[in-house]
Parts: sequence; C-alpha cells; structure tokens
Amino acid sequence: MKTSLKLGLLAGLMVGALGANAQPIVLKVHHFLNAQTIQHTTMLKTWCDNIARDSKDRLQCQIYPSMQLGGTPPQLFDQARDGVIDVAWTLPGYTAGRFPKMEVFELPFMMTNAEATSRAVWDYYEKNAQDEFKDVKVLAMHVHGPGNIFTAKKQIKTMADIKGLKLRAPTRMTTKLLAKMGATPVGMPVPAVPDALSKGVIDGAVIPYEVAPSIKIDELAKFTAETDRAAPALYTTVFVVPMNKAKYESLPADLKAVIDKNSGREFSAFLGKTQAGNDVPGKEKLIAGGHTVTVIEKKELDSWKAASDSIDDEWVTDMTKRGFDGKGLLKDAQDMIKKYTK
Repeated sequence: MKTSLKLGLLAGLMVGALGANAQPIVLKVHHFLNAQTIQHTTMLKTWCDNIARDSKDRLQCQIYPSMQLGGTPPQLFDQARDGVIDVAWTLPGYTAGRFPKMEVFELPFMMTNAEATSRAVWDYYEKNAQDEFKDVKVLAMHVHGPGNIFTAKKQIKTMADIKGLKLRAPTRMTTKLLAKMGATPVGMPVPAVPDALSKGVIDGAVIPYEVAPSIKIDELAKFTAETDRAAPALYTTVFVVPMNKAKYESLPADLKAVIDKNSGREFSAFLGKTQAGNDVPGKEKLIAGGHTVTVIEKKELDSWKAASDSIDDEWVTDMTKRGFDGKGLLKDAQDMIKKYTK
C-alpha cells in the first residue's frame, strides 16, 4: 500500500514537472504592414503580451510583419483558415464579395468613431454574420478611423475635382463610392500603394491618416481631403483577426479560456480605438511634410452624400437577392453604432 502511494506521488510529481517544463505553444501571427506600424508594435503585440501573461507564458506569439511568411494580403484569411499560420490580421474586403454581410459597415457615411463602430461590428458579427466566418475562430472585428482622400498633384475641394482621378480603393463598397463621385477606382491592398503612386498608376488613394506615413504618402502625395469630423466618416474598412480553428480546438481548456478572455467586443474596441488614435501623429507627419489639408465642409459634403445614397439601396437589394433581410441587416448595423456612440 505504501509502495503504491509512493509511486502515485512520484508519478504526480513527474507530471507536474513535465507540465512546468513543457515547451510553450508559439502562435504564428501574420500581417501585411511593416514592423514599425502601430498594428505590429501595439495592437497585435498587446494581444500577444496579454495571452502570455494570462497563460503564465504557456501561450506565446511570433509576429511576422510584411507578409514574411509568404503570400499576398488577400490570402491572409485563408492562411489562417488552412493552418499555414495560426492568427492573421487582415481585411475581409480584400476578397471582394466573399463576406457580404460585413460590408454594411463599409457603406459611405456609416461610421461615427472607430471605438464605437468596432463594438457595433463585433455585436453585428455575433448576431448576423457568424456563418461567413464559420471556418475560423474569430478573435476580433474592428474598423479604422475616418478615411481621407490623398492625391499627388490635384487638390480636392469639391466633388467636381474628383472626376476622372484614378484613386486606390480598399474594398468593394469604397470602389462603388469613388465611382459614384466620378473617380476611376483602382482596387489594391495598401502595400501596393507606394509603387502605384510613384509610377503614376494611380493619382491618389483613400486611406486613414494613421497608415499614410508607413506607405510614404507624406512623400508621394501633396494634398489631403478630409471630411468634416462632425459628420459621419466618408468611409471605413472592416478588419478581422481570424485564428485557425483546429489550432484553437487543440488547446487544453484552460488555454482556450485564455484566448476567449482576450477576444470579443472589448478586444475589438481596443483595436479600433488604438488604430484611430494613431491618426493624430499620422496627420502631423503629413503636415510637417508639406501636405495641404482641405476640410470638406457640410454643405459640400451633402452633395457627396447625395451622390452615394444609392449604394445603401444597392447593398440592401443585393443582400435580399442572396436570401437575407437586407433592410433588417442595415438597420441592425445603424442601431448598433448608435448604441455605442456617445
């Protein structure tokens, strides 16, 4: 009996020792921006630091910027889905039409502010769009701050100034917006913008202030058209942080709980608030570089809204044709944004 007890205690001690000395699980986190961006240094790093803390370093990260693990930005979601990587930070809109329900937040003049809208995006995803992301474990959904129009040679003061310009667009809804306003939209991921601008492939790009310096907009463009911040944003873009479902399911229950604790509405709000907060230094760098910033005031902005109003109706019609309640989905998104906007 004593021998059995001793053996049992010894076995327990050995299991404990093995657990204490077990190699940490290192998650491969992949994104398309460079290692100096806030997405790398703060947004993703904070999440990695938090899961390391909460798991007592049993969960750790290796963050790979600038598509270091291969592929292109539009392939990031599938890399996470297929297990090429464990976690990605990417835009659903980089694969046009694949995640149509989430496009509602990319409609013109929808967003109030990034923190509130990111909370709304998460709630809307949980209620209405889990089917679009069923092949991954979604950690967060968020948006960026108000989008602006940056141009290399022509200052934009009115909608007439936009006519004929070749402008980079990130998503299907933004492409529609620019076309309605008379531009020639050119779809491309943000890392492709510097080369396209320098070669004259495009005349400008729509992006938020925060990412502009990281792709040399301060050097490659001269003018910024910024919409009146008292009004809803010209546009925003939805981001997703997908995790490989099999990797998540392979974790023991306590480590799944760590992932769950660091996922969801509050993580989404943190990402949106942090990214939008970086608009201020981004704008300052552009101004320091000699940019002329033109604020599009309410009277002119009303004509921009009128030109793009039909995009909402087109989205509702498209969703209804797909068998969904388009009007209901649009109202949900609007009501959720209103709920969180202070």
